Amino acid sequence: MSRHVGLGTGDGYGCRQHVTAAELLVIDELRVLGRVQNSHSYLRSNGSESQPSRSNTMSESLKVQPHHLERSAYLYIRQSSMRQVIENVESTKRQYALRSRAIALGWRDDQINVIDNDQGESGASAAWREGFQRLVSDVGMGHAGIVMGLEVSRLARNNADWHRLLEICALADTLILDEDGIYDPTSFNDRLLLGLKGTMSEAELHVLKARLRGGILNKVRRGEYRCPLPTGLAYDEAGNVVLDPDAQVRETIAYFFETFLRVGSACQTVKVFRKEGVCFPSRFRMSERIVFRPLTAWTATRVLTNPRYAGAYVYGRRRYRRAVDGKKDIRNREFGDWLACIPNAHPGYITWEQYQQNLKLLAANGRTYALARSSPPREGPALLQGRAVCGRCGRHFRVTYRSGRGKQEAWYVCDRAHGALGEPNCQTIAAPPIDAAIGALIAERMTPAAVELALEIRREIEARHEEADQLRCRAIQRAQIDVDLAKRRFMLVDPNNRLVADTLESEWNDKLRALSQAQEERERGRQQDQLVLDDAIRQRLVMMTNDFNKLWNDPSTANRERKRLLAHIIEDATLIKLPTEGITKIHVRFKGGKTETLTALNPKTSGQQVKTPPTIVELVDKLLDQHIYSEIADILNQQGLRPGGSVRPGRGTARFTALRVAYLTHRYALRSRYDRLRKRGMLTKAEAAARLGIHALTLVRWTEYGIVNRHAYNAHAYLYELPNAKLPAKHSSRWDTLVDRVTALKMAKESKPSDPIEGVVL
Repeated sequence: MSRHVGLGTGDGYGCRQHVTAAELLVIDELRVLGRVQNSHSYLRSNGSESQPSRSNTMSESLKVQPHHLERSAYLYIRQSSMRQVIENVESTKRQYALRSRAIALGWRDDQINVIDNDQGESGASAAWREGFQRLVSDVGMGHAGIVMGLEVSRLARNNADWHRLLEICALADTLILDEDGIYDPTSFNDRLLLGLKGTMSEAELHVLKARLRGGILNKVRRGEYRCPLPTGLAYDEAGNVVLDPDAQVRETIAYFFETFLRVGSACQTVKVFRKEGVCFPSRFRMSERIVFRPLTAWTATRVLTNPRYAGAYVYGRRRYRRAVDGKKDIRNREFGDWLACIPNAHPGYITWEQYQQNLKLLAANGRTYALARSSPPREGPALLQGRAVCGRCGRHFRVTYRSGRGKQEAWYVCDRAHGALGEPNCQTIAAPPIDAAIGALIAERMTPAAVELALEIRREIEARHEEADQLRCRAIQRAQIDVDLAKRRFMLVDPNNRLVADTLESEWNDKLRALSQAQEERERGRQQDQLVLDDAIRQRLVMMTNDFNKLWNDPSTANRERKRLLAHIIEDATLIKLPTEGITKIHVRFKGGKTETLTALNPKTSGQQVKTPPTIVELVDKLLDQHIYSEIADILNQQGLRPGGSVRPGRGTARFTALRVAYLTHRYALRSRYDRLRKRGMLTKAEAAARLGIHALTLVRWTEYGIVNRHAYNAHAYLYELPNAKLPAKHSSRWDTLVDRVTALKMAKESKPSDPIEGVVL
């Protein structure tokens, strides 16, 4: 809607313009403010080439005071983009022409500071505009008498920046000049008009952005808006998305997705690429040049989460916002908030279903232990990694590894409550007995499929190495192309031009070295693959098909492969440790829903390992009836028994001694040999001598000749056994020597009749 408006005023100025309804509203506002001469200027900015009237010039001169002329004049020049700087030359000239306006108002030429280092910068924010920041700083310090700009949009497109400048100009008593006139920010009417101009400038920017954005979104909904493509995809001559024509790029990306599908983790995929010496393609930003670099975890995650590799056209996966400091704040949108998502819009490396499955796998890998977690298989020996559930609190166990005594030990630890609530740990269970029981169960259940499994493993290893070797061949071909190109460049140069010839020759040599390195890398990789797949290992795989248990316990079988196999069979395993019974109950839940309960013995603690077995303690208790400590130690050593401390490192040659036997006797509260002999009625030397009425030395002599029996209770002390029937009496040794008495006793024993026959009297 538009109409013709005729304006006639007392200043003798009249014009007729064709204006719109929005412009009429602006003119009405200006009339209310009594600034009709500025409305004339507004109309002239839309097409009229009339010059300011004399009355306007006089009013402008009245605003410029001597204290303004004492300070500098600042001319701010800006274009929104470098294309405008190059093509819109007239606009730049008009901005520089404001310098003459300042001279006409009374400023000297050396007082005019031109700030034009913001050329090609958008006025949407002042955060990245150094020139505008310098302008505001100088105005705030009172160095500026007037600020000049072609229009408000040159100074700022943001009302926050514009009103901040107005506030500082008002405090510093600085004038503002544009193509329409001079404004005093301390004046209410001028400040109101400047605020209206700032609002219109910001609205103009919004309208322009809305028009451009609407056109883009309209093409996005049809899937026709051309976005930057990731490495591995390109636009053909017709503008359609196709796979990259470079065979090495295509095969490397395809191998990347196959590897992730096999290992189930982005970090494991990076390790496979590093181990096999395969680099990943990367395209320079805003360029078609592709280089091959070592794969990183960030690159692997970015490729896996990019739906373009699944053949889907997507737009608006991220939200961009400006922060307070002017930097971009990038946040990812949820899948349902994407502005466009068109599956199967162009060729891809994987299917849309496989892409969604990859996202689920990545989410499961990064899930916290608060929920059920099925982490990807790793290199550690703990078989139930991510699948062991605490039987007390229901949380998943955490796997820890400890290095001790020259080996690595795995433990299932439930310490979630300790970290979150300060409560004691639920359970800490050693992994080897649990893993041994699970391995035996798997070997028992999987024996019928052992042959197919071994053959499939062999085929998978061979196919994997063939793919890696093919990628190395592609790298050699690319290096050969670079060598040929460098050679052609060198051959075409004039030999006399040594400055260029030397540079091209050096480049040719670099390419030859790169080619040689690629060939050596391929040969090294082939040798390593041959080491893995030689005839001996193939024969061993075939032999192990007869017994799955050998395959499962074979040291060359990676722990990660065991866990991958376990993931297809077992859903989870609940562990309950029973310390009093010395066992751990394992409740296994299979994929099909069937359950089974196993029992594993808990490993002995360090104290239990060095403890003497109970069987040896019982044997020592029996031997104490007839032997002293040294004799018992000799008997135990002859039988090949070892003390408990011999299990410690460096003590394997330890043997039983009298001191060790005595320690066992006191440690396990066994009755000593002395108490045993005393219980059998034996007497000490003093007691026996008093009982017989002889001297102690006489008792010793009698024991030497066998008249009285004695029994040792240690290596140097004895107890004496007196006869029950007739005690020996002291005789005169002169007439009845001890030798004769011993002989008479022996004869009496030999002549003693045997057991009497019933009814017969001897």
